[in-house]
Amino acid sequence: MFLLNNHVDVTFLLFLWLFGIGSSSASIYNANYCPNNTSYNSNLTFETNLKVLLASMVSNVSLSDGYYFTAMGMGTTSVANGLLLCRGDVSTATCHDCISTAATEITRRCPNKTESIIWYDECMLRFTNRYFAPTSVVPRANLMDGNNISASDLDSFNRTLFGLLNDLIEEAANSRLARKFATGQREFAGHSPENTVYALTECEPDLTTTQCEECLRNAVSTLPSCCGGKQGARALLSYCNARHELFRFYHTSDTSGNKKSVSRVVLIVVPVVVSIILLLCVCYFILKRSRKKYNTLLRENFGEESATLESLQFGLVTIEAATNKFSYEKRIGEGGFGVVYKGVLPDGREIAVKKLSKSSGQGANEFKNEILLIAKLQHRNLVTLLGFCLEEHEKMLIYEFVSNKSLDYFLFDSHRSKQLNWSERYKIIEGIAQGISYLHEHSRLKVIHRDLKPSNVLLDSNMNPKISDFGMARIVAIDQLQGKTNRIVGTYGYMSPEYAMHGQFSEKSDVFSFGVIVLEIISAKRNTRSVFSDHDDLLSYTWEQWMDEAPLNIFDQSIKAEFCDHSEVVKCIQIGLLCVQEKPDDRPKITQVISYLNSSITELPLPKKPIRQSGIVQKIAVGESSSGSTPSINEMSVSIFIPRNLISGRQFYVITLPSKANIDDFICRASKGKCYE
Repeated sequence: MFLLNNHVDVTFLLFLWLFGIGSSSASIYNANYCPNNTSYNSNLTFETNLKVLLASMVSNVSLSDGYYFTAMGMGTTSVANGLLLCRGDVSTATCHDCISTAATEITRRCPNKTESIIWYDECMLRFTNRYFAPTSVVPRANLMDGNNISASDLDSFNRTLFGLLNDLIEEAANSRLARKFATGQREFAGHSPENTVYALTECEPDLTTTQCEECLRNAVSTLPSCCGGKQGARALLSYCNARHELFRFYHTSDTSGNKKSVSRVVLIVVPVVVSIILLLCVCYFILKRSRKKYNTLLRENFGEESATLESLQFGLVTIEAATNKFSYEKRIGEGGFGVVYKGVLPDGREIAVKKLSKSSGQGANEFKNEILLIAKLQHRNLVTLLGFCLEEHEKMLIYEFVSNKSLDYFLFDSHRSKQLNWSERYKIIEGIAQGISYLHEHSRLKVIHRDLKPSNVLLDSNMNPKISDFGMARIVAIDQLQGKTNRIVGTYGYMSPEYAMHGQFSEKSDVFSFGVIVLEIISAKRNTRSVFSDHDDLLSYTWEQWMDEAPLNIFDQSIKAEFCDHSEVVKCIQIGLLCVQEKPDDRPKITQVISYLNSSITELPLPKKPIRQSGIVQKIAVGESSSGSTPSINEMSVSIFIPRNLISGRQFYVITLPSKANIDDFICRASKGKCYE
């Protein structure tokens, strides 16, 4: 009978010797180890990892030369480590059959366990979510076989057996072959006709000589206490095993065959490995050359900042795959910068790809500016820049995909504007204010956007606003009150008077743009179009209604009938008028605006009359700047409203329009029929 230690369930197969070595393809079960403290109840992740692990071990056993280790779920708490070891003298086919059986039986005999071992005559398989010490005698199984050695032969048997085992331990531990495996036989003096003892020792190949020797000595040390005086016995540990019998239970011919097998493997593997190494070297030098070229391109575009942008780089191949090679079906927008495409990254994230038009000279500067700036900004009301692509003359910005397009898409369409009820519009006003506040007050950098308008406010699936398009933004010192530029950029109708006329920009420039957006959100009318009789813009019309104590006349008629707090609407109109006052000092800071929006107090400062948009054009003058250069009015983003050749030189020019002239008509006529949007 067999003896079991440490709660290992063992089934003894009677008349083992009757089967003969290799006479049957059926694997001979020895024992299994199922510790009671390693159960799991609902860890579906570990169960999935275990199933994949066992399937992988079965499929790879034929290529493993009888030993294979792998893991599934590495780096997680649900990792499943697996190891198989076939006896060093069995064939590949026998090894495969044994492991296939073991992979099925181990989960049947040890259900819902995170750690189990199963031993067969021909193989051993184990899995665990932790580490087994190679020199530990736990877990193990001790099995004994046959009758007792006669008392008269016992001393000679023990001396011969343990001398043989000691030699085989040394041979296995010091083996220079792929397997740490040794077999041998030795005669002992006795009166029985069966006076030859056969023994086997084996370790996992990855053990060091010291670890293998210590493991086997620990295994052999358990035999006297469990199986002393028995004709056959074995010690099965998690990293090694030892066995002896009075009959030959191993294949002697397969030892040389195993060496030949190793030689064949070497002859096949070495050329393959050398070829792979050569291929990798070629790939390495190609990639190194490509990387050097790419880094040079980065330095040319971003200078010293290029080193900090490496994590934001996307390869052209990745973006082409995400957008189906920039197919027409993936287009979601187009502007002066170029075309915007929708894409999906390999990890499932949806992205918007802004592809710079090759003909856009201004876009190259905006591209650089936006990457260097927005990469340092993170806020829920700012669009997130995921990265960029700068490769093969292509320049692209990669953003998070915002599903509901831009604010103007809804606001200025008579049908879609109805989707924006007052509560949605109020939430959008608050969100834009929070985004501007982050830029002005709470980010590491103080940023002036300079191009705030509805088309640069994107809406996510919940209609939360996200400010976008930072190509024209400027970083200023935290304590800097205003800056000045000779290059006027922005969009007509949203630029503050001091910026449009003198190039002076500050926080209050963005506040002015915000005020225009607020009034447009309330009215669903553009500021730059004459839609009210006798008025050339929304600001002047709103002011007149305010002075007539009828501010709700500007409220969008499509939602005016819905139930809402009209005092809240009036408060927002007043905030809009406060923000568009002509003098910057009269306008509130964006933090004050947020305070007004969040407060139930309706007593706000009284606004002053805003400047008419036609008045801004009438006062625009181009004179000699401090640097001696001549500013050009037509550098106003895409919304150019006065062509380059209309105003030139260093003298003082005043454009005078008829009192009731339509500004849009004037722009078109001045441009010889070419209207700018």
